[in-house]
Amino acid sequence: MPVIFKRLALLVRAHIDQLSWQAVVLAILAHMLVTWGLLFIANEQALTSFTTFFYYYTVTTSTVGYGDFSPTSELGRWVVALIQIPFGLALFGVLLGKTGQTVTYLIRRAMTGDKNFAHSNNHIIIFGWHDTRTKKMIDYILADTKRTDRRILLAVTEQMDHPFLTNENVDFARLTSFTDLEELERVAISRADKVIIDGQDDDQTLTTALRISRLVKDECHISAHFLDETKVDMLLEHCQNVECSSAKSAEILVRSMQDPGSSRVQEELLSTLHGDTQFSLAIPSECEEMEFGTLFHHFKHDYNAILLGVAHNLSAQNMDLNPPLDYKVNAGDILHYIALERVLTNEVDWQSLAK
Repeated sequence: MPVIFKRLALLVRAHIDQLSWQAVVLAILAHMLVTWGLLFIANEQALTSFTTFFYYYTVTTSTVGYGDFSPTSELGRWVVALIQIPFGLALFGVLLGKTGQTVTYLIRRAMTGDKNFAHSNNHIIIFGWHDTRTKKMIDYILADTKRTDRRILLAVTEQMDHPFLTNENVDFARLTSFTDLEELERVAISRADKVIIDGQDDDQTLTTALRISRLVKDECHISAHFLDETKVDMLLEHCQNVECSSAKSAEILVRSMQDPGSSRVQEELLSTLHGDTQFSLAIPSECEEMEFGTLFHHFKHDYNAILLGVAHNLSAQNMDLNPPLDYKVNAGDILHYIALERVLTNEVDWQSLAK
C-alpha cells in the first residue's frame, strides 16, 4: 500500500508540473461556470447572484464549509454532491500544489541567482565576489543614510547561493560571464546608475571594464579595483568613464612612518560606518560661477563640512586639491568634501553663493 500511495503521489505531482497556470485558471473558471449553470437550472436563486456564488463556491470547494449557504432543492444537492465538491476539491488541490511549486521556484531562483533583472533601473551593480571585501562594500553603501535609494545587484560567476538573502536591499545574479552581452542585459547594464568592478583577478576586472564601458549610460559612474597599477594605465587609455583604484599599501606604510596616524585618517575618510567621511557633490547645471572661498566658508558654517578640492568630471583625473580661495568654480564641477553626513544638492542655496 505505501508503494501505491507513493506512485500515486508522484503521478499527481508530475501532472501538476506539466500544467500551466493558464490551464489551472481555465479549468477552475470552467468548473465554476458549469456549477453556476446547474445551480441556476436547479432554481437555487439564493446561490446564483455573482457575489454570493463566488463566496459560496470558494468556501465549499476549499472545505472550509461555514454552512451559511447551501442548496435547498433536491437537484441542487445532487449537483453539489456529484459535480461541485468532487471536481472542486481536485481543482483546489491542484491550485495549492501549483501555488506551492511556483513559490518554491521563485525562492529557488532568488537563491541561485537565476532571476532576470532586465527590468531594473538606476541600480548599483557590483561585479565580483570576495568573502570579506564584498560584505564590507555593501555595508559601506547602506551606511550612507542620505544616499539615493537604489537597489544593489551583486553579480557573480562563482557557483554559489545568494550570500545576502536576508538583506532586502540586495539582489543576486549568477552569470556565466561578465562580458557576455545577453548576461549583461539580464542585469540591465544599460540602465545601471553606478557600477563597481572587483573581479577575481585584474584580468577579469580589466575585460569587464572594457566590455561595459560602452554599454552604460553617459551619467553612469564605473569604479574598478586593481592590484597591478599597469592595468590601470592600460584601461584609462581606452575608457575615460572608469575610475580606477589600486592597492596603495606601500604609500600608506611610508606615510604612516613619516606622519604617524596617517593610516587612521585614511580609514576615517573612507568609512561611512563611523566618524567624518569623504563625499562628493555635483554643482547643478543652472548655477552661475562661484568662488571656492565662498563655498568653503558656506560649507563649513552651514554643514560643518570641509571642502577638499574641485574635480571637473566623475573620474576626477584632473582634480584641483586645496585650490586658492579665489579659484573659480562652475556648474557641472564636482566638490569633494569631508563631513559627518552627506550634503544633498537641494540642501544648498546655490543662488546666494553666486552673488
